Amino acid sequence: MADKKKRIAQLVFKNLSDIILSELKSPLCRLASVNEVRLNSDNSLATVYVTHLEPDRIEPLLNYLTKNKGQIRSMLAKRLDIYKVPDIVFKRDELYDQGAKIDRILDEALAAKPRTLDDIPDKK
Repeated sequence: MADKKKRIAQLVFKNLSDIILSELKSPLCRLASVNEVRLNSDNSLATVYVTHLEPDRIEPLLNYLTKNKGQIRSMLAKRLDIYKVPDIVFKRDELYDQGAKIDRILDEALAAKPRTLDDIPDKK
């Protein structure tokens, strides 16, 4: 059962990526990226995590994709060989932002930490 769900999620991922990058004519979609697709338990809802190489264009991209969700779902239905095409919800992928935050915290911690034994103050 889990293999079927993964297979469908992978098909939706690949086809949505192709649709957004190749078939949609908006300039917003040129540097967009579909990073992950998660299906709910009965495969009726696909949560699609997208991002854009230009951070200030993520919100307009999400608005455009949400506005054209019906057209995108129709294109997806023509490509998929499944009984019911899942409804689509587009969300911003914040994984890169979270990774950058962790990197910044680690860099700050390393900068504050003594580097050698000579840098450690003596406890007397």
